Amino acid sequence: MKNDEVILEINHLTKEFPLASGETLTACNDINLRVYQGKTLGIIGESGCGKSTLVRTLLRIHPATSGEVIFEGKNLLNLSKEELRKSRKKMQLVFQDPNTAFNPKMLVKNIITEPLLNFGLIKQEDVDAKAIELLNLVELPPTFKDKYPHNMSGGQRQRLGIARALSLDPQIVICDEATSALDVSVQKSICELLCKIQKAKNITYIFIAHDLGLVDLMCQQVAVMYLGYVVEIIENGRISTICKHPYTKLLLQSVFDIYKKNSIKMFDCDLKSLRDISRGCPFASRCKYCQEICLQEKPQLREIDEGHWIACHLVK
Repeated sequence: MKNDEVILEINHLTKEFPLASGETLTACNDINLRVYQGKTLGIIGESGCGKSTLVRTLLRIHPATSGEVIFEGKNLLNLSKEELRKSRKKMQLVFQDPNTAFNPKMLVKNIITEPLLNFGLIKQEDVDAKAIELLNLVELPPTFKDKYPHNMSGGQRQRLGIARALSLDPQIVICDEATSALDVSVQKSICELLCKIQKAKNITYIFIAHDLGLVDLMCQQVAVMYLGYVVEIIENGRISTICKHPYTKLLLQSVFDIYKKNSIKMFDCDLKSLRDISRGCPFASRCKYCQEICLQEKPQLREIDEGHWIACHLVK
């Protein structure tokens, strides 16, 4: 992706949360990422590793502790409230659970056009026509505009969420586990829709997911997170074939396969694990290749091949 345009740059982004004990929990630790125009960045890792906190911090839903997020030449973390509001027109979020993402008392047409009305981009008399346009974009019948969300299936509600996110014609859409609450067949149709829209509008996606197979197929670049750290970034090639970090390999081996006789048990990150990282590699306690240097010195992200960064002492 050497010649692709960088649309969003995350530099040394850190997010800390104070605990009742007086200690500090670092949910995102010195994150550095580049997001490219018209491409999809996948962010993967176990529950609690910091994926959702990362995107909520770059959107300023959570205030960052330090770092910068550069979009259109400006640091989003330094914008005034009004400047931030304007920038959010260009960065939209599709939520994980389509069942709880909408006001159940609002009609579909009002849900998907509400952002446009909030920014004064359409008038009330234009709501029906714009709603039909957005429903066509996500391949839902025009008659759905007069339905309520509870009258729709989970997949249809998620299409509704995508329509609402696209209503402001954003440059970046963040999908936070946007398919995890859906059946496998519905996941496929939603992903196909996202790819179709991306090709038509040259939209950039940040795609957070647990499903490595989905990420492998959907994303041109992948960042792997573990306990608040990015431990591997792949910009060229598929994660299933070229990943080298022991944690990424562990994730791949844990993918359910009915033909496997043995499976690897995965563990969610917990507060104790995050608090206990003082020095050394954060993955050292679970790595079967761990050596003394791994316990004493924290590895830095370094480029081992073009477009492939890894934080591991042992991978050359």
